[in-house]
Amino acid sequence: MNHVARSPKRPVNLTLSEDVVREARLLTRNLSETVETLLADYVEAERARHVDRERRIENTIDAAIAHYEEFGIIGAEHSPI
Repeated sequence: MNHVARSPKRPVNLTLSEDVVREARLLTRNLSETVETLLADYVEAERARHVDRERRIENTIDAAIAHYEEFGIIGAEHSPI
């Protein structure tokens, strides 16, 4: 589980299911901290997913460039350009 950085806090408005909040309060002493930890984990996972996607795109581009440099463009010999 992600360790939530201790930065300044600010109030936010959330609309949550009453049933879920009622049950969550039975399971945790500090609902705000629990939600903050879960949200921090989500942000970390989404950031990692974004970085991985960008890395895969860059790898694909690099592979395409390497292929072009080694073999040229398919069908180029038939192009009037």
